[in-house]
Amino acid sequence: MYRHHKKSSIGRKLSAIKSFLRFLLREGVIERDPTLQIGSPKKDQPLPTYLPIDDMFRLLDAPPLDTPPGLRDRAILEVLYSCGLRVSELVGLNWSEVETNLEVVRVKGKGNKERIVPIGRKALAALDHYRVQIPALVVPKRQHTLSSPLTSLPVFLNTRGERLTTRSVARLVAGYARDCGIALKTSPHALRHTFATHLLDAGADLRAIHELLGHSSLSTTQKYTHVNLDRLMQVYDKAHPRA
Repeated sequence: MYRHHKKSSIGRKLSAIKSFLRFLLREGVIERDPTLQIGSPKKDQPLPTYLPIDDMFRLLDAPPLDTPPGLRDRAILEVLYSCGLRVSELVGLNWSEVETNLEVVRVKGKGNKERIVPIGRKALAALDHYRVQIPALVVPKRQHTLSSPLTSLPVFLNTRGERLTTRSVARLVAGYARDCGIALKTSPHALRHTFATHLLDAGADLRAIHELLGHSSLSTTQKYTHVNLDRLMQVYDKAHPRA
């Protein structure tokens, strides 16, 4: 199987077989479990995909500013990059959780854990421009969905006045990346990696990035220390006596 499958696929198949054999052992169908001495393959840890700063700025400028959907999409990209949110956190955001005066957003992450994340002024400005155009975004026959106070509404809506789905956000991010000629496969999660990598490259503390991302373990955040080879080479050239 190693010739045709990834380690994660092999591990999943092996786990199913082990579970089945444990069941047979419990039911008395077999006398011993032949998989007891078989270890699961260690999963590969691929480096996170991220965009260079120039590509990120081109992506942020890609949505048009003369249409309500374009203003919404610009706000989506700005918030993803400004806050490093998971796409599920982005689509789950309500206006009541955007604290404009304090320049923070209250985010519900995995396990329903809430955290406070700073939001940049560019992202807040994009949200303000989009907010004004929400009535124009929703088609007339669905205008009744906007009858509730704005604070109780989802931040990002589709033309039917419903909360955007994670799949819709993934499609629009990938579409704008193609439109501006970014060859790298770009997803909302890639923008989260970009957020963390750019902070780290600018000297941010790893522990602070860990808190901003809402990771449960610092080891999850440490993968970003392996990302930027250019920065690694600069440090090596500067510090190593024989470089």
